[in-house]
Amino acid sequence: MNTNAGDGHKVGSWATYRRLLGYTRRHWPIAVLAVIGMIVDASALTGFTSLIKPMLDNLFTARDPHTIFWMPFWIVGIFSLRGLGAFMENYGTSLIGLNVVQQMRMDIFDAYLRMPSSFFNRESSGHQIARVTYTCEQVSNASTQAVKVAITDGLTVIGMVGLMLWTSAFLTLALLIMVPVVTIVVTYISRRYRRIGKKVQNVMGRVTGSVDEVVNGQREVKIYGAQRNERDRFEDVTQTARRLNMKVAITSSLSSATVQTVAAGSLALIIFMATRKPIIDTLTPGSFTTMLIAMGAILPSLKRLTGVQAGIQRGVAAAEELFEIMDMPPEADTGSQNISRCQGEIRYTDVHMRYPGAHVPALRGIDLHCKPGTVTALVGRSGSGKSTLVSMLPRFYEPSAGHIELDGRPLDDFTLAALRRQIAWVGQRVVLFNDTVANNIAYGELAGASEQETIAAAEAANAMEFIRELPNGLHTVIGQGGNQLSGGQRQRIAIARAVLKNAPILILDEATSALDTESERLIQQALNRLMRDRTTLVIAHRLSTIEHAHQIAVLDQGRVIEQGTHEQLLARGGTYAALHRMQFHDHDSALTGTD
Repeated sequence: MNTNAGDGHKVGSWATYRRLLGYTRRHWPIAVLAVIGMIVDASALTGFTSLIKPMLDNLFTARDPHTIFWMPFWIVGIFSLRGLGAFMENYGTSLIGLNVVQQMRMDIFDAYLRMPSSFFNRESSGHQIARVTYTCEQVSNASTQAVKVAITDGLTVIGMVGLMLWTSAFLTLALLIMVPVVTIVVTYISRRYRRIGKKVQNVMGRVTGSVDEVVNGQREVKIYGAQRNERDRFEDVTQTARRLNMKVAITSSLSSATVQTVAAGSLALIIFMATRKPIIDTLTPGSFTTMLIAMGAILPSLKRLTGVQAGIQRGVAAAEELFEIMDMPPEADTGSQNISRCQGEIRYTDVHMRYPGAHVPALRGIDLHCKPGTVTALVGRSGSGKSTLVSMLPRFYEPSAGHIELDGRPLDDFTLAALRRQIAWVGQRVVLFNDTVANNIAYGELAGASEQETIAAAEAANAMEFIRELPNGLHTVIGQGGNQLSGGQRQRIAIARAVLKNAPILILDEATSALDTESERLIQQALNRLMRDRTTLVIAHRLSTIEHAHQIAVLDQGRVIEQGTHEQLLARGGTYAALHRMQFHDHDSALTGTD
């Protein structure tokens, strides 16, 4: 049983490597140029070694005039040819390697763009970033540099062995002792590199993730004095990476030392055999020196050929991880309806939702009807299911049971692109990009908007008052995540983006949370304009912002436990009324300074 499993694993590895080489096949003219260079390089070295015999026998012993005249030209010609071949192979493999890295990174990035939201919840962003950076580099090494070594040094070994056979077939038999040893070494290190390679990929993801967490959470690290903790955690993961890479280095060193020792034994055996009668009587100094130099040339090539397994196995392990991501199914998009603008009627019917691996459902039998052009507010404790409920509307998550309809049609009747064109989203966590203010407002499919339309959207979002004060106005680059703007300013940019989109459905996910009073006032004014004539779902923390909603749904543990207008829910005296009393008591206490 173990044998079969191993065989299947080998077949899988070869299939992975063959698929990987497919990336180089796209650049076949350059690959042909590089392979020709490799052949020329190996042939020139073999050619020079073949000159040793006439050089010693004819040049110094016989003093042949013809050899004396032409030998310098032959040497210069051979090494010029070898230099040209080396340039062709190095240029070709470098160019292909860079193209492979670029294409692999684009393919992984494209795969990320197609993935459902659940994929990004399963692992840290550090692992996802490491695939695009470190892992793709490992793949490039396996597909180009490893192939370069395999071809060039493989041809060198073949050429030198052929030359040795031509010079003295009997002495070349000494090489036979190397064959089984080299085979055993290559098999062993291949398996070992493969085992270690997968661990290296994982630990490099942890290294990247640790850095990513500290960079993004640098304020919390400083405020809570966690520098020592984070340093220890980072040291632990980098020490693990160091230990794994040391295992790779030790394995490589041991394999090289083993091959070198065996080669030295073969060389000693050649000398021993060459000095025995009758061989010593028939062997010229040139022939003997040719044998020694050919053997010496074989040695570094064999060392590199055994070492190339490290790059190949790391590359195959990396490629398997990348191909696994590329082959994952994208978001389900089986709809055929492609509408330009919907009415905005939303209906949830007995909707259940459980996240993968979760023990408790996030939603349990939700029934909710949102009429076109109305505002529906969702309130409840943290973890009650509010964000899950609104995230299902653009189909970031799919119901485990029940269904959701838009204008009387199931959501999965619509193509994802058509469905999401109907929705604008403003959340508490604003996502901005390292680009200009204008490009952050006119983002994605909105990029064709004119500057006048962008300004009008910014005006409607109460954003132009601070945009005008920026160094380059709308064309000011605002840094990664908009870090050159305040929280309120970033929120208004996000609202301007939603205004410009002019979608019939609007989702507000605690859009005024954690803002100062002045920013909240400006943003609430902008949101009131934005909500006009749109079907709006509002997740609200501050109940004062939703008093005029057409309906309020109170969620608890994934269920709608109360539903009605602000006045109706207060009159009912239930959970909403209790939340309202609590908030306004806290507000009054804050104003009066009492508990």
